[in-house]
Amino acid sequence: QVQLVESGGGLVQPGGSLTLSCAASGTIFRIIAMGWYRQAPGKERELVATINSGHATNYADSVKGRFTISRDNAKNTVYLQMNSLKPEDTAVYFCNVRAYNDYTNWQDYWGQGTQVTVSS
Repeated sequence: QVQLVESGGGLVQPGGSLTLSCAASGTIFRIIAMGWYRQAPGKERELVATINSGHATNYADSVKGRFTISRDNAKNTVYLQMNSLKPEDTAVYFCNVRAYNDYTNWQDYWGQGTQVTVSS
């Protein structure tokens, strides 16, 4: 069983910075990609950023230029550095890992979420 442990959420002022981390543990055959998603009250969950096995990245337009995603393959950990935070960034942030559990089958694993609140 694979588990994702998230940390780094909290309260921050507009314009401030925060870094999230997510460590995957358990049996993982091969990680395809890792990423971060977020969900604000009354809104649908949306993609924030992803990073694949070749370290290619993808960002939502709303965070491009402000957020940076990175990973440490040896530790099965993904990070999200958030700069110039805005009130609109307030949401629960979820870690996602897409991984093969054998040679042919893959599935998504999700963290339980960490709250990020940008006060105004």
